[in-house]
Amino acid sequence: QVHLVESGGGLVQAGGSLRLTCAASGRTFSNDVMAWFRQAPGKEREFVAAINYSGGSTRYADSVNGRFTISRDNAKNMVYLQMNTLKPEDTAVYYCAADRESPHIRFTTARGYDYWGQGTQVTVSS
Repeated sequence: QVHLVESGGGLVQAGGSLRLTCAASGRTFSNDVMAWFRQAPGKEREFVAAINYSGGSTRYADSVNGRFTISRDNAKNMVYLQMNTLKPEDTAVYYCAADRESPHIRFTTARGYDYWGQGTQVTVSS
């Protein structure tokens, strides 16, 4: 059974940093695009960042570009999201996702991804 499990969320002051981790199990994800999405209360789930199978190509939402960094360790089946200079508007539940049908980034919409974790809450206080 495939599992994606996020961790590392929490409460942080504006300007602070957090590092989210996504642990994948049940199959090898080294050939998949991995991504992070987020969903704030009352809002749709939105794209944050994606990384191709090798880690050599990344894509970011404009709202986080320059502040967040996505990376992966295929040997450990792990994906990370380093979040710096956090803002109150970054408050949301953050989800890890996998596109199992492509090693290259295709989608920045949620429907393009097949596997999802349960999410981890990030709260940024002002």
